[in-house]
Amino acid sequence: IGFRTAVMTAMEALDKLHSTAESHHRVMVVEVMGNKAGWIALESGLAGGADVILIPEIPFSIEKACAKIAERKESGRPFSMVVVSEGAKAVGQGEVYQDAARRRLGGVGQQVAAEIEKQTGLESRVLVLGHLQRGGSPASFDRVLASRFGVHAVRLAAAGEFGKMVALRKNEVEAIPIEEAVGKLNVVDPGGDLVRTAESLGVSLGR
Repeated sequence: IGFRTAVMTAMEALDKLHSTAESHHRVMVVEVMGNKAGWIALESGLAGGADVILIPEIPFSIEKACAKIAERKESGRPFSMVVVSEGAKAVGQGEVYQDAARRRLGGVGQQVAAEIEKQTGLESRVLVLGHLQRGGSPASFDRVLASRFGVHAVRLAAAGEFGKMVALRKNEVEAIPIEEAVGKLNVVDPGGDLVRTAESLGVSLGR
């Protein structure tokens, strides 16, 4: 619960930053949550009209990302929107940490922005959404989902069915064994439909 709200928050940030990027001829780099999975970056980037989306599942070439931005500049659009998952990493490199001792991710947006400015000559600014993605007014989808999960969980408890959790599968709420869910990550498929859609629309994923 909360994924749709986080995506909406990131998308709204992109919408608001687009006008300042265009009017000041800047590249706006938005760093969003996503340690191991790039769903928030990918979905908000698609919805918010990003030109470059960098996610953990696809190690990126900064040169290819910059090539997309340079291409836009040469075609008379000297501004771009970039969305970066906090866990995104360049080819052959590891994740970027703001606190390595505590394994706290952060800073990849700054690195990407600095390299974009260096390679394209366009002024680049960074916005790290951070905790803004975790709060605020929930999207209607998340409100309804919370109600559905709550009702289903109470039914399980009343029936004495413990050791299970509620989950959404194909828009249906189901009870699944906890061990079936623990330790499994739902990551973006680099060859999946959402990635193919983004690339078909001209979005660079840095590959």
